[in-house]
Amino acid sequence: MADIILLQSPPPKLEEVQKNIFSKAAKDFLVNLHREFDSKIDLLYKNRLKRLVDLQTRPTLEFKKSIERNDKTWNIAPLPTRLLNRHLDLGDVSASNTAHFVSALNSDIQGIQVDFDDGHCPTWKNQLVAFQNINLALKGNLPGAPLSISTCPVLMLRPRAWNMIEHNILIDGKEAIGPLVDFAILMFHNGQRLYEANSGPYFYLSKLEGASEALLWNEIFVWTQNELGLPQGTIKACVLIENIISTFELEEILYALKEHSLGLNCGIWDYCASVIAKFGERKEFLLPDRNKYVNMDRHFLDSYLRLVVATCHARGAPATGGMAAAMLKPGADVNDKHSKEIINKILDAKLKEIEAGVDGFMVYDSRVVPYVNELWKKNGDTPNQIFRKFTTNITSADLLTIPSGGVTLQGLKHNVAVSIMFIYHWLAGIGHFFYNGYVEDSATAEISRTQIWQWIRFSPPLEDDPTQHVTAKLVEKTVASFAAHAHKNLCRSNAERKRLTAARYMSTELFLSRNPPEFITSYLNDNHKFRTLHNKALLSNL
Repeated sequence: MADIILLQSPPPKLEEVQKNIFSKAAKDFLVNLHREFDSKIDLLYKNRLKRLVDLQTRPTLEFKKSIERNDKTWNIAPLPTRLLNRHLDLGDVSASNTAHFVSALNSDIQGIQVDFDDGHCPTWKNQLVAFQNINLALKGNLPGAPLSISTCPVLMLRPRAWNMIEHNILIDGKEAIGPLVDFAILMFHNGQRLYEANSGPYFYLSKLEGASEALLWNEIFVWTQNELGLPQGTIKACVLIENIISTFELEEILYALKEHSLGLNCGIWDYCASVIAKFGERKEFLLPDRNKYVNMDRHFLDSYLRLVVATCHARGAPATGGMAAAMLKPGADVNDKHSKEIINKILDAKLKEIEAGVDGFMVYDSRVVPYVNELWKKNGDTPNQIFRKFTTNITSADLLTIPSGGVTLQGLKHNVAVSIMFIYHWLAGIGHFFYNGYVEDSATAEISRTQIWQWIRFSPPLEDDPTQHVTAKLVEKTVASFAAHAHKNLCRSNAERKRLTAARYMSTELFLSRNPPEFITSYLNDNHKFRTLHNKALLSNL
């Protein structure tokens, strides 16, 4: 018997949705998946802790000397036709935002990052709406969306990362694992339909820490395909290389997912935050102002991108770049001077990635899609660039040498603002927001709050005024100043003022923490404030 309890009552008007999403058969499948892999996931968590402790005593990381790395004869399995061209995806598309999801489905792109991770806030309502919208879209019943799966972009489903627990579901007396819930529900309701339409199921896998975690996902794929009667190798997954440890195990990650691999992807801000998470207590890893000194032109990030591309192409796999987060102003004419400047900035950055050999990348703003498509036509008229092979001799030092540069007061103010505003929006049930012309999500919040924590720890001088150093007092002054500004210009209700106050003090807690959590989303998801705002537990009625 399936021992599963949903701790949430369905939100208003979603009673039937919850009943259909979590049907008896779906719940049975979810329970069986958990029972099959629960012990292995517990071991994954223990291995992460052990690895972190080991890194405190080990001076650096080195590339593995594995059999799969030394064997130059293997490639990933051939890709389906729809995956041979991955030039452009829209990123951070939470299917809980129906209008945004429908707009993405109608865009002239190859894929959509259907996001349950960085750009999505996993309230119970958001989860139900997202699952339902995906189901409707694949049945051709979502108003305004294409009627056929084959005529819309490929859905690249991104479940939550391993750090996320689903507090709203108990299985065998234990809280469920966030990514397993997302994966199970998406596969149970849509796997067969996507397979029959030659359109999936395809996934992005976030925040993996090494090849052992890729191997675990591969085992989950094999088990799921057996359970659902799908041919082995049907599921394909692109791994986001967002963790410094994974950069040293690229070959092994591709091999672990060999039959199910869809290559690798680069994500700059989560990646930089992982460097701080693993090595941030050592002064030689003090990361300078990210807006001024940290970009893909810097040697440690350029080396990372080149290594991902070279490794993927050597194994017949596509390599995709990051997301262009710059936004045009709402309602702006794409031909006005400011819009052209933004578009040209995006195109310049993406041209560099194309020249580096990437096979695709993401943008957020669908208004820039025609310009990016034209860029590909001019500079990459083949479906992909896997035929371009690169010889690299990238060392550990290339990847771990932090760029020179200082800290600016403007950089501190920006990081404070992004940290506070991300928490503010998360408490409102929103996973990403717009600030100063950019879309901000958990990745930018992650690097923002970890940088501030690190700057407080080492108290570097400000470039603007070398007599002044970053201190807890300066950070608190900056926090108070931004909070006062936001209170005046953002908050219109008592609820908003309370959320802002909570966001202010929660971000300060992260900045000052002796041992900060590795993931801001874990901190928020597990926090009583967030759970109180969005949970209406049924335990008293059970």
